[in-house]
Amino acid sequence: MKLRYQSWSVALIVALVMLSPRHGGAQMKARFNWTSPASNLSGSWVAYEEGFFRKNGLEIELIHIPSTSRAIQTMLAGEVAFSYTDGRNAVQANLSGADVVMLAGVANHFVFSFMARPEYKKISDLRGKKIGITRIGSSSHTVTMWIMSRAGLKPEEYQLVPLVEVPNVLTSIIAGQIDAGALSPPTSLRARKAGLTELMDVTKEGPEFVSVAIGSTRSYVKANEEIARRFIRAYSEAIAFLKANKAAGMRAIQKYARIKDPEILELTYGEARAHIESVPYVSRKGLETIIAELAPTEPKAKTAKPDDFVDHRFVSQLEREGFFKGAVLK
Repeated sequence: MKLRYQSWSVALIVALVMLSPRHGGAQMKARFNWTSPASNLSGSWVAYEEGFFRKNGLEIELIHIPSTSRAIQTMLAGEVAFSYTDGRNAVQANLSGADVVMLAGVANHFVFSFMARPEYKKISDLRGKKIGITRIGSSSHTVTMWIMSRAGLKPEEYQLVPLVEVPNVLTSIIAGQIDAGALSPPTSLRARKAGLTELMDVTKEGPEFVSVAIGSTRSYVKANEEIARRFIRAYSEAIAFLKANKAAGMRAIQKYARIKDPEILELTYGEARAHIESVPYVSRKGLETIIAELAPTEPKAKTAKPDDFVDHRFVSQLEREGFFKGAVLK
């Protein structure tokens, strides 16, 4: 009888191990949206290409819908489980009653350069000019408003031109169709090589600000807590791997950002390694900056707190487990 009990126990343990996310079993399905071919989104590409989602028992469908505003709409409609999101727009959506929450921080400062045609030497020269963005409600829109406001220009003193994707902004500047725009790597690196004027390196001069986070809806997380836990772990593993494995990081960036120039590829990987958060908390100070910025026009922002917009339980669990103390390899 004792032997039978021991055999049954061993069999149960083996079965549980085999069903764990690290040993296959049924894969949990979810959709993840990446919004831009920018370097700070490369963690998702590495997680997919290097098998970190599969390792954690997830069958992730990567889709590409440009701009946070559209991404939030797809999450609210239940078409996407997770998406990169601009912090300001996530906060605004939440204040408007949308069921949006940020689960992990990707970039807690702006990773943009504000580039213009060579004849412009300072931001104030752009009064009355055309400024390219991807879409209203995108990260490029958010950073453009911050830049122009800092230079003393009011929204009515310049024209915003939505162009869907960041590379289109560069193409339109070079073609003379617009005058300037906020560009993220690798597009900003191409702009420098093309001889455009860099009016501001926002990465260096900008404030602590939740530029990019991974978002979902509270209702989805409540109904799919295990998927969310595995997702944040897989993403965190991928970031550690990206920073420790240059070749793998560059392969993923080359594929999704479609970079052919070896120098641009090298620099883009460097930007990703430098600016993506290794311990992916959404910055409290960065959220306070956003809330303060919105308070004059958003009544609910006056009583809002950073904790109203985040759910850090999965990142906190990884930290308690000692996950972030060393590089996590495949």
